[in-house]
Amino acid sequence: MTVGLPQQRTCGTMSVHYRLLTTDLAYASNRRVIENRSFEYARYGSPSRTDVRTIPVVVHVVYHSASPEQNISEAQIQSQIEVLNRDFRAKNPDITGVPEAFKSLVTDARIEFTLATTDPQGKPTNGITRTATTATAFMDDDAVKYSLRGGINAWPGDLYLNIWVCQLGAGLLGYAQFPGGSTETDGVVITYTAFGTMGTAAAPFNLGRTATHEIGHWLNLRHIWGDDGDGCHGSDFVDDTPNQAGSNSGRPTFPRITCNNGPNGDMFMNYMDYTDDGAMFMFTAGQVLRMHAVLDYERAGLGVIQTSEHLYQLHRMQFGSIPEFLA
Repeated sequence: MTVGLPQQRTCGTMSVHYRLLTTDLAYASNRRVIENRSFEYARYGSPSRTDVRTIPVVVHVVYHSASPEQNISEAQIQSQIEVLNRDFRAKNPDITGVPEAFKSLVTDARIEFTLATTDPQGKPTNGITRTATTATAFMDDDAVKYSLRGGINAWPGDLYLNIWVCQLGAGLLGYAQFPGGSTETDGVVITYTAFGTMGTAAAPFNLGRTATHEIGHWLNLRHIWGDDGDGCHGSDFVDDTPNQAGSNSGRPTFPRITCNNGPNGDMFMNYMDYTDDGAMFMFTAGQVLRMHAVLDYERAGLGVIQTSEHLYQLHRMQFGSIPEFLA
């Protein structure tokens, strides 16, 4: 197993997705329902949000006993939370790097994150667990999510976003589980050298964008090129992201034209591409729509209660009528 500092972004989310499709019938069925609902959101438009959803997070630090640097500091963890709160609110200073051609698409997802203050037993917590392991590295097989496999069990996925921080092998920066899977494995995994903006975070993945990317998956976003290699036939199921030929890496120069997508070319500065941390800056309105669709259903237990107007719009889309309690 190769262990080292990755120099090019590699995400294991689609590998996990394909594995679950073939091994978990409930996951495959749930994914069909989730995607159909996402298409309905895209068709009718999401209820306009005025609220901000705040998601409680638990960070599970899993470190090899002979590698104390993997036991990252609370300050490094907090630096990651701060990045997420900027990126998902479109308040990141480097958003000025979005080309003029795409600026009108930049959208505030109205999602924020906070370390949990209460654990599943109702006891006070700082939202961080620490587990020593004999495993030298983990892969995308979810072993880190189980105490019996060298990791630590998840907190309830309907109440918390679980983030495991550990040493990943084979050049992996991270991976996530799409909505619809088992709560035992629900969450995001990030290698400890790509988490936060200080401490062990190492260039070119030291600006916290790996977590932004993987939480995008956790909220049902696909890779922007549609995961068909460079075939130009894949789709991320979002209308306002241009089709592109495969992933981009490093720091591309605008415009980068592929798949006859000129004059503006690839939206390589999108969080769901594979560019370096310092080259990704934005989510689009269509991507935010997909995130809101799962926050209204599969992940509805996370964060604040919906407004009455929001509930009305949801009921109209699902049942074609006005709910009696809002009539």
